[in-house]
Amino acid sequence: MRTGAAAQHHGYYHEAVRYDSDDELLAVVVPFLLGGVEAGEPTYVALGERTGALVRSALPAGCGVEFLPGGDVYARPASAIRLYRELLAAQVAAGARQIRILGEVPPAAFDATWDWWARYESAINHAYDDFPLWSMCAYDTRCTPPEVLADVARTHPRFATADGRHVPSTTWTSPTDYLRETRPVVPDPLQMEPPVVELTDPTAAEARAAVHKADRGQMSADDVDDLVVAVSEIVTNALRHGRPPVLLRVWSGDDRIVATVRDGGDGPGDPYCGLLPASGGAPGGLGLWITYQSCSHVTWHRDGDGFTLRLTAGNPHAAH
Repeated sequence: MRTGAAAQHHGYYHEAVRYDSDDELLAVVVPFLLGGVEAGEPTYVALGERTGALVRSALPAGCGVEFLPGGDVYARPASAIRLYRELLAAQVAAGARQIRILGEVPPAAFDATWDWWARYESAINHAYDDFPLWSMCAYDTRCTPPEVLADVARTHPRFATADGRHVPSTTWTSPTDYLRETRPVVPDPLQMEPPVVELTDPTAAEARAAVHKADRGQMSADDVDDLVVAVSEIVTNALRHGRPPVLLRVWSGDDRIVATVRDGGDGPGDPYCGLLPASGGAPGGLGLWITYQSCSHVTWHRDGDGFTLRLTAGNPHAAH
């Protein structure tokens, strides 16, 4: 039996908490967390270091709330969805009637990588709807840019307030509509210069060689290997499912490698492609899902000339 504001709700009850003081945050989340414990519900917190310490200090010692490493959970959107779905499935299998989670996208995500975190916040309305989950996503209005807060209002069906209300968002947009929108892509400064490699209709082997050529030893071997696999997958997808020509460009910087793959087609039709494994064997879906978990940042863009994916390995925040 579900409890609290989600008592009559089926599936995912998704809320945001917009707060402008530490006291306001605690006024919302402490009753939420302790209410979950009192109801015998698995209750989790996945926050950054500062807010995590704040919430922990406001809870009674040994109260039963479990703290997850927020930095690990929110490393990448696709991996966060995968980890949470595994956690939720395990709790439901163990008999949970409702699970409560308080989470926080890292503030570093508010710059050049916000586009894929905004897509994450939208996609989870569908990705977690298989589970009796009630979650709150915390956003500090003192440091969250206005454009990010606008996306928060579009991707969260409701807001939890300090006076105990659960207020519908007037700009809520369904994920199938939101995820199909073409969002502006912040240019990476590296793209202002000629690429290290530029190939038309490359084979997968030529694509892998292009990434190795761009590697100047500025990143770990694992990061480079992940990008090699990702670029190979995306080039293969473009050749098989896109429209020629397929153009691969690779740039190399002091702390990152950036690759773009462009073809003349429309790109994936599945709005959740990349964030969830493709359903029904959609073309190229698994490769893009793997890519979203292995790269530091992935963007996509549609225009009148085709579809472009940009993959970044290394430090994606330098693009801001």
